[in-house]
Amino acid sequence: MDKNSVYRTNIIGAGEVGSAVSVDMDKNYVHKINSFYWDTKGNDFLGAIVLPLYGAYVSEEKCRLFGDVTGKKMLEIGCGNGQSLQYLGERKASELWAVDISEKQIEKAAQHLNACGLSAKFICTPMEEECGLPVDYFDFVYSIYAIGWTTDLEGTFGRIASYLKKDGVFIFSWSHPIHKCVAAENNMLAFKKCYFDESWYSVSLDEGTLTLSDRKLSTYVNALAKAGFVIEQMVEESDDEIMQSRDDNSDFAKKAKMLPVTFVIKARKL
Repeated sequence: MDKNSVYRTNIIGAGEVGSAVSVDMDKNYVHKINSFYWDTKGNDFLGAIVLPLYGAYVSEEKCRLFGDVTGKKMLEIGCGNGQSLQYLGERKASELWAVDISEKQIEKAAQHLNACGLSAKFICTPMEEECGLPVDYFDFVYSIYAIGWTTDLEGTFGRIASYLKKDGVFIFSWSHPIHKCVAAENNMLAFKKCYFDESWYSVSLDEGTLTLSDRKLSTYVNALAKAGFVIEQMVEESDDEIMQSRDDNSDFAKKAKMLPVTFVIKARKL
């Protein structure tokens, strides 16, 4: 694979990151690099996107994808600092479970929930791996800006389907692939990357390194279908009310008014 530097407009959010280096995807290497980053840098650089936000300018309070979660068993894929677990725990979910690749993030999440009078069962594992989670058990599996880190999308969706009860719901959000291709320059939007390019790349950020791939929207949709899901709803519009409430006039906000920067999918297990 070509190892030359290529321009990437961002990693997962608004930040422009400049050049990145294309790499061959080695699962163990990716897990090692990414878990180390989240253990040592984590939210300090990338920040945290947590419920009720699904990403930039998309909110559960507006979309209502979960509905009433009272008495429901919830599993989060990529729990980070635990604030999304808190959001659902405070809405009377009966059980909170979570997996994350970073021991440090799980430690933070457990401490946060304890301070809120809540608890969860945590497993430190890559989302792609068999980890002993119960099958046909959960009412909801969800992932807020984490699913894109997987090295095996089809395998991950297959595992998630196995964890869910029949008719269980899977909700996830990630950076919209169009957003990953376009940069704001001189009050204009310019394509800086081919939408169809799903190659893996590494980028250095604040003395750390992250490795990931930008997948097409159709890649997510087809992987869901293969795993036995039917899509019930997709959200990709930026919420004008959120932008107005923040009085946000940044280049990123201007970009979000013209193209989707976040997408959210709600799918049900057949």
